Amino acid sequence: MANQNDSDMLDNYDFSGGVRGKYAKRYSEGTNLICLDEDVAAMFSTSEEVNSALRSLGEIIRHHESIGLAKDSNPLREEAKVG
Repeated sequence: MANQNDSDMLDNYDFSGGVRGKYAKRYSEGTNLICLDEDVAAMFSTSEEVNSALRSLGEIIRHHESIGLAKDSNPLREEAKVG
C-alpha cells in the first residue's frame, strides 16, 4: 500500500545498489543551505546569480560602514549574532 499522505511514494524501493554512508562525510562537515521565498527565488535563475547579488550587496554594506553610513543599523545582522 502506497503512503496515503504522499501519492508520489511507491510501495517498495530497491536499495540493493546503494552505498552505505556515501554522503556521511559531506553531511558531517555541514552545509549552508537556505530557502529563498518564492518571490525572491523568481528573481534568479541560478545559484551563481544569487551569490553574485549577495556579494555585491555585501560590498555595498561594507563600503557604507567604512564611510560611517549604516553602521550597526542592520537589525538582521544583530539577530544573526544572537542566534
